[in-house]
Amino acid sequence: MASTFIQLFLSFLLLLLTSPFSCAKHANNHHHLAEKLIRSLNLFPTDSINVASPDPSFVAPKIVEKSFCFPSLNNSGVSVEELGHHAGYYSLPHSKAARMFYLFFESRNKKKDPVVIWLTGGPGCGSEMALFFENGPFHITNNLSLEWNNYGWDMASNIMFVDQPIGTGFSYTANNTSDIRIDEVGISNDLYDFLQAFFKEHPQFAKNKFYITGESYAGHFIPALAARIHQGNKAKEGIHIKLKGFAIGNGLTNPEIQYRSYTDYALEMKLLNNDDYNWVNKMKLPQCEQAVKECGTYGGKACNTSYYTCTELFGQILRINAGINPYDIRKKCMTTDGDCYDFSTMVKFLNKELVRNALGVGNITFVSCSGPVYEAMRTDWAKNLAVGIPALLEDGIKVFVYAGEYDFMCNWLGNSRWVQALEWSGQKQYEASPTVPFVVDGAEAGLLKSHGPLTFLKVHDAGHFVPMDQPNVSLQMLRRWMKGKLTKSKAKHRGSPK
Repeated sequence: MASTFIQLFLSFLLLLLTSPFSCAKHANNHHHLAEKLIRSLNLFPTDSINVASPDPSFVAPKIVEKSFCFPSLNNSGVSVEELGHHAGYYSLPHSKAARMFYLFFESRNKKKDPVVIWLTGGPGCGSEMALFFENGPFHITNNLSLEWNNYGWDMASNIMFVDQPIGTGFSYTANNTSDIRIDEVGISNDLYDFLQAFFKEHPQFAKNKFYITGESYAGHFIPALAARIHQGNKAKEGIHIKLKGFAIGNGLTNPEIQYRSYTDYALEMKLLNNDDYNWVNKMKLPQCEQAVKECGTYGGKACNTSYYTCTELFGQILRINAGINPYDIRKKCMTTDGDCYDFSTMVKFLNKELVRNALGVGNITFVSCSGPVYEAMRTDWAKNLAVGIPALLEDGIKVFVYAGEYDFMCNWLGNSRWVQALEWSGQKQYEASPTVPFVVDGAEAGLLKSHGPLTFLKVHDAGHFVPMDQPNVSLQMLRRWMKGKLTKSKAKHRGSPK
């Protein structure tokens, strides 16, 4: 769960499943597996979900925000107001008593830069993982101080990080049942309501271009939010949000196509030999494909079944490759218990009293990843969120899908295939378009395919967390995509996405 993800939940859940069981047995073990996943990231939240005492003064919708400066940050004497860092809570109107936490960092370049929202995956992981380990303004050092990130996305945008769905990060509720979201409708409505309140609070930024970004399970969140914003704009609901595009990094968006890519990617990267490839394709893949189709047809319990069935497909490949890091197949996990990353410094830092006071979160404890939030979204996993993207493309909304080449979890092959399968007026032209090098500082950093508003980028030398593995490349990628200049470079070609 380095950040965003996170598909860390899916991957390690898959890693932990060792043989096909009944759905009932899977359900009984699920809470334990979620806890093991969090442990695999060296994250040990005190609480599984943020639930506060009932608040009789709860009023919604309402934003309470403060300017702040993290303690131990060297800001060279710049005042808190000049620094432009904000932390706040938004009281959700369609809730019993839920408050969504967010952090907003004004651009280090210029205030007229686009506004970018980053959504971390999971589902159920706080956005602070991306903030401190990927594309935020700073990184946490081993002694729990902060150092500036020269490749933070605030170098090119005014960026916000939101703890969502409710119950994760510093977001919380006083009702741990009705306020926990179970699908993209509830999540996208919450985020849309928040953005309306945010731009009302900061009208100077409502004039800026707006982009949605994120990774992993945010491959579900992002298209849903883009569609909700576009719907609101067309219906003239509230403040017009100047949505120009969205970017999905190593995401899970079209499960039917992406699950089908697991064996092909594994064979290509030598994670499977021919015999294993044929066996998995015969014994595991058809069950997963059928389960996903039934989820699309029947919903509900069928989607729950598809989650476990397809988890077994992924898990089978991981069992053949014991100890491999599914987010970066070049690496092994650090221990036999499946510890593949160590993000424990983030939890220690955010639960320091000085830090909590600076953020204005009171006695709310930071929940890095929430098992109950994750479990609540189980029937959402197999749903295809790519179905709404063609309509956005037709209306000129830019869509950018990028993927690190060494991630198995949400691999580039599956992502490239669902992008190719999008049924829109430019589909044939996109298919016929050339694959060109993406060049950063004179070197090929990836392979890019594009037509009109649709772009796919395979990022070299990166796994699941592209901004962490290739910070300079990811910043240049963001900056040039927002300016419409991704393809304007030349270098020696290393190969083509298939």
